[in-house]
Amino acid sequence: MKKIILFTCSIITLTAFNAQKHEFLNPPKFNEADLSKPKSLIDENAPAEFLYRSESFVISGTSGLLSKRYFYRIKIYNKDKAEKWLNLEIPLFQTGGAHEYLSNMKASTYNLENGKVVSTKIDKDSRYKSKEDENILIAKLAFPNVKDGSVLEYKYEIESPFLFSVPEVVIEDDIPSLYTEYVLNTPINVLYNINYVGVITPNYRLIDESHANDVQYKTYKFGFDNVKSFKTEKFVNNDRNYRGKISAELHSTTFSGNVQQYSMSWEQMRKMLYENKSFGGQLEKTKLAKENMPADVLNIKNDTEKANAIFKYVRDTFTWNKKRGIGTENGFKKLLETKSGNAGDINLFLILMLREAGLKAEPLAISTVDNGLINMAFPDASKLDFVIAAIENKDGYLLYDATSKQSSLDELPARDWNQYGIVFSKESAKQIQMVNSKTSFRYLNVDVKIDDNGLITGNYTEKNKGTFAMLAKEGYDENADKYKKQYKENFDVDFTDINSKVLDNGEFESTMKFSSENLIDRVGKKIIINPMLFLSKNSNEFDQTGERKYRIDFITPYTKVKKVILEIPEGYTIEEMPKNKRIVTEDKEIEYSYAVEQKGNKLEVTSTTKVASPDYPKEYYPAFKKIWETASKNENQVISLIKK
Repeated sequence: MKKIILFTCSIITLTAFNAQKHEFLNPPKFNEADLSKPKSLIDENAPAEFLYRSESFVISGTSGLLSKRYFYRIKIYNKDKAEKWLNLEIPLFQTGGAHEYLSNMKASTYNLENGKVVSTKIDKDSRYKSKEDENILIAKLAFPNVKDGSVLEYKYEIESPFLFSVPEVVIEDDIPSLYTEYVLNTPINVLYNINYVGVITPNYRLIDESHANDVQYKTYKFGFDNVKSFKTEKFVNNDRNYRGKISAELHSTTFSGNVQQYSMSWEQMRKMLYENKSFGGQLEKTKLAKENMPADVLNIKNDTEKANAIFKYVRDTFTWNKKRGIGTENGFKKLLETKSGNAGDINLFLILMLREAGLKAEPLAISTVDNGLINMAFPDASKLDFVIAAIENKDGYLLYDATSKQSSLDELPARDWNQYGIVFSKESAKQIQMVNSKTSFRYLNVDVKIDDNGLITGNYTEKNKGTFAMLAKEGYDENADKYKKQYKENFDVDFTDINSKVLDNGEFESTMKFSSENLIDRVGKKIIINPMLFLSKNSNEFDQTGERKYRIDFITPYTKVKKVILEIPEGYTIEEMPKNKRIVTEDKEIEYSYAVEQKGNKLEVTSTTKVASPDYPKEYYPAFKKIWETASKNENQVISLIKK
């Protein structure tokens, strides 16, 4: 793990701009002509389009409450491809007896029927709420009577006591927008940093000050015309990192002359964390570490072996409750009692144990992949959602995450690998780069026979190691039936007796039997077959036609081996063998090989793909495209079995 000194995001902090003549917070009246509009003029293939989209946030200078106000008008062009916008889910945060409240909800579906506008309002009885967890309540509703051509319109407000909860607004969505606006109105005693990410710039922007009810306010307004759909690309971990968006980070508050600073440096954040009882307070409980130190661990002389032994004890003793956090949820005593805890409980206890064993272990705070990249320029504790253990050595850091039962030294769950992290030691805060350098492996093995009637039967085994094993186990734990069903859906083969399990070495293996009559063709006395069977690469995943915009993410370096052992039917011989192939880039970063060998009455076909790094600059895209085309061509070679 190599250290870096500083990371600069493509983030611009917007300062005051000259006022421009533009009316914000003024939705146009409903236009009947929108119902007849056949397609978007911004993106003719878009399934839907924002006709008007407004998100505004107002902090009251008298009550101190935050009001979040939304108004949306959406045109539906293709209902079947616009499911995301046919249902509305509104998260409401609650904690410590404080709640967010939903109010002024109005929602309707507009259609053109027999030349007349028909409006269908959402019935109150059709609305319902569900609890996401102890802190999040979700208000849900579905728009009725939606058809191709419908216009959906809704507005609502959320009253919130949480000044931290001004949402990040993504300007570039999956559908185009004729107009999108962002407004923040705050009294000058409640200050925010306004951060803007992305290459799209506002058409209208205004930062102004005003007075109301003897309170001075500062207002930030940004409006965007004709925003194109965000085009997703394959092999991108979290495309939200690249979308244009605006966020407001609470800087400071002043009430009754008392100033509370929220915006801080990483060093200030370090001090705050070590003063917090759920972070620094827990790391002082050395007695608990002494009492629970595994026998003979302290006798291990090699530091790495000692660290691995302590890690194994923590990983195997405690179970992650799937909750994230850089601090403990219930503390170490509760963790030891229940053997279950959040990320902070488990990994901070691991750090405490490592320190007690004389190792220089530090908390490494990260933002997981789906939480987005850390904004290094604007430290914000609320954007850090996970903590792992880091041990410094002469080469950098050794990393451990005891929340995964399959994790090991520098072999972390895929969610952890999000480029950067902050090491919070007792003495300093240090930014480091996180690079997943451990290769993951996937082995796909087929043993197959062909009978006289052309029926193919055999056994298929898929074995995953490293990051691949952890991803497979996560998918299996989430829904075992769905995980097993994927084999039939992906390969269109009749699999039976599917059995998936974690092996003693942490690898994840799935075994199954199969049969098929659709994998061969008969031409007279010949049997025509692709020896790669259902493992052949039928399409090029690097099929992007336009210019690549974003880097290529694989999460992990990897080696993928596909091997088929085909038993040649008695009385048959191979007319012509497929050709072998090997291709390697000059820098040896990407390698592909296809090899065929006959051993007695069996044909052994092996394809191997090696990718040496977890991610690549976008300039590598043509190389991947070429190699994947080569792989597809070779893996679709066929052989002819001729009856003697």
